[in-house]
Amino acid sequence: MGLGAYFRLARAGFVLAREGALSIADNDALPPVMKAGVRFGRLFERGEVRRSGNVERLTRALHRLGPTYVKLGQTLATRPDIVGPAAAADLAVLQDSMEPFDPALVPGLLHEALGARAAELTEFSPPIAAASIAQVHHARLADGTKVAVKILRPGIRQRFAADIESQYAGARLAETFVPKLRRLRPVDVVATLDRSARIELDLRLEAASISEFTDNIKDDTGFVIPRVLWDYTSDTVLTTTWVEGIPIRDNAALDAAGVDRKALAKNLLQAFLRHTVRDGFFHADLHPGNLFADPRTGDVIAVDFGIMGRITRRERRFLAEILYGFITRNYRLIAERHFEIGYVPRSQSIDEFALALRAIGEPQHGRRVSEISMSKVLGQLFATTELFEMQTRPELILLQKSMVLVEGVARALDPELDIWTISEPIVGDWVRRSAGPLGRLEDLRDHFDTAVATLGRLPAVVSKAEAALDDYEHDKHAPGRRFNRFMILTGFWLGLVVLLTALWRLLGF
Repeated sequence: MGLGAYFRLARAGFVLAREGALSIADNDALPPVMKAGVRFGRLFERGEVRRSGNVERLTRALHRLGPTYVKLGQTLATRPDIVGPAAAADLAVLQDSMEPFDPALVPGLLHEALGARAAELTEFSPPIAAASIAQVHHARLADGTKVAVKILRPGIRQRFAADIESQYAGARLAETFVPKLRRLRPVDVVATLDRSARIELDLRLEAASISEFTDNIKDDTGFVIPRVLWDYTSDTVLTTTWVEGIPIRDNAALDAAGVDRKALAKNLLQAFLRHTVRDGFFHADLHPGNLFADPRTGDVIAVDFGIMGRITRRERRFLAEILYGFITRNYRLIAERHFEIGYVPRSQSIDEFALALRAIGEPQHGRRVSEISMSKVLGQLFATTELFEMQTRPELILLQKSMVLVEGVARALDPELDIWTISEPIVGDWVRRSAGPLGRLEDLRDHFDTAVATLGRLPAVVSKAEAALDDYEHDKHAPGRRFNRFMILTGFWLGLVVLLTALWRLLGF
């Protein structure tokens, strides 16, 4: 990693500090180590920002810094409860109203991606939405079908690579010079985001995500997505059927069309939980620019499937039982699950961790969502993770980010949202199912698959063990060597018998 990465990182920190990025969070809610960093960074703020608190130039700064910083701004735009209403409103422009690239480039990009088929896309419009990664146009096929055409921004892959390199540099610096942050595993977190970005920058993979998602929700109601047109799709161009709706952030238009915003918020939250807990495959970029409402049916319409999250059945159970624990105020259950999945070291006390969770959860019960300060809750959570030496699970980073996004969108639709009541039908049903006979059968199937996979690897393990023994046995006629070989082989086969016996008992035979 070259010095350029560190230079870009320093430049990004300076620009963000100067434009007021460090002023939008509630500093009182932060732990001491972060408070000191924020105070130092704010020394570089422009005088106008310090006097007025206005951060209107922050949006332009994020755009100038690159696409990964734009993604951060999109997330913050959904959380006026954390960054304040003025900053959130200003950052909202990052969701789909960014400057489009030169329209003169479009015909060449289409021809390069689709060849002769590019000519079949007629009535090509100017961009109707422009985001950090790509922009969208509408067009028609020869038969009159209206379609949406998404085109990757020229040079975006190189910009993403430069951004990610500087973030790796920052993560390594954090691990080296701030030991307390090592438990958060910043390098692994950046690696997770890196993999996600690489997938997002190949539109064929986004098309495949839409296809899988379509299969998952084919029997669901209330959540609609477009269909992929594979003949007009490549790594830089994605064509789908056209979907029509009202932007979900336009409360005035939703009200004028008679859309029930409370029902819409409930539908969005429950759909997200259903996709996550039931399927383990969810839309991980549900900012308001990607969400619409059908005024005729009240359905949620989602677009832009470049960032998708996937979690295993074990992680789905963890999520469901954590949410169910908060719903039922069973803080002991929440604590036990954190220990089981490895979030909290075994050296810590389950009872004390449950007590800390109660201190966070109890004040939120019975309150309207508009009365809850998420910045204070997040600050308390961070302090708790430090106290109990909690480790970050990088595989859950996208899920955690997505939950922040979805809750922010839902609370904008319905400030009186009762998250726990809305979540219970989805989460409670899944927990009861996973704890019942069907769930136990699925657990048994997982154990069986593991056992079969282990048995399938045994011949290779035996071969490697024999080869290793032969390498060390150049003097196999020596009595000592013969005895050693006998003992090693005996130990190996004895261990194998023990392993097979354990698997046999595990499967209940």
